[in-house]
Amino acid sequence: MSEEEAGYGIGAVSRQLGVPAPTLRTWNLRYGLGPSRRSPGGHRRYDAGDLRRLREMQRLIAQGVPPAEAARHVLTTLPIPVPEPVPEPVPEPGPVAEPGPVAEPGPVAEPGPVADTGPASARAVPPGPDALVEAAGRLDGHAVSVLLDGALAARGVRWTWERLILPAFDTICAGQNGDGTGIDVEHLLSDQILASLHRLPGGRLPSRSRPVLLACAEDEQHTLPVHALAAALGELGVQTRVLGARTPYAALAHAMRRLRPVVVFLWSQQTTTGDTGPLASLPDVLPDTPDVPPDAVHGCRVVVGGPGWSGDLPSGVVKVTTFEKAVHQITGIVL
Repeated sequence: MSEEEAGYGIGAVSRQLGVPAPTLRTWNLRYGLGPSRRSPGGHRRYDAGDLRRLREMQRLIAQGVPPAEAARHVLTTLPIPVPEPVPEPVPEPGPVAEPGPVAEPGPVAEPGPVADTGPASARAVPPGPDALVEAAGRLDGHAVSVLLDGALAARGVRWTWERLILPAFDTICAGQNGDGTGIDVEHLLSDQILASLHRLPGGRLPSRSRPVLLACAEDEQHTLPVHALAAALGELGVQTRVLGARTPYAALAHAMRRLRPVVVFLWSQQTTTGDTGPLASLPDVLPDTPDVPPDAVHGCRVVVGGPGWSGDLPSGVVKVTTFEKAVHQITGIVL
């Protein structure tokens, strides 16, 4: 039996498509885009139809379509065939038992209230930001975590960040009075967001592949956008490394020389941290040629984001103004 007739294991599919196995498992668990057949030994296998659906999923995501929306389109246009039911064997008729006495019917119980579960699609709709604000306002970390994990599973990182998390933060920050009231709510929400993002599977590429390096500008402490961007990239199978808050430019340059990333992303939230001058001190960004200096970072692009940046950008540095543009800019370079 050929490999195609037997079906493909997840490792073979990962190698064929260039999609990390953890991403394939996530697409299977979240969207039902998994192996649709079994081998003679009972192992689940991808067939040619499954590969067509996965390739279409890749194509749509590369065009910027959110993964959940891409999966719905794939399953609509390339539906998974329903296997023919196997008829159950009809048992041989046995001896007919003599009828016993018929019991008198008892009183019929009144039907109780029927729970209105609603359609499955309605139950899968993630909550709005008001529910997240209300749970955070109670300082109920468990409830916040459940809401975030459910939204991330149903709609993915980009939708959750832009349609749920950012509006919730706007509401919470608008209610702060400048005397410290409400900071506890903001901090609890931030911690739960970070925990939920870290529970997501990250991008996994072969060890020879060059990652995307993400960090905050020197003295910048607002790290959530960096972690959210790393999670969104990981959802697309992009390998990332996150250095976090207050990364000195000397340390960033050292990491660039060690990792030789394909893209470096820097975030600045506050104007006090967004001086573009030090960006020129980063290692030279040069194309891959034999005569480049040994300490150059071959073919690296520098992308900056956040409202804090001010001043002219050095040549070759790109500024993005939205989360979605950051994802598109980086994936356009990497994928």
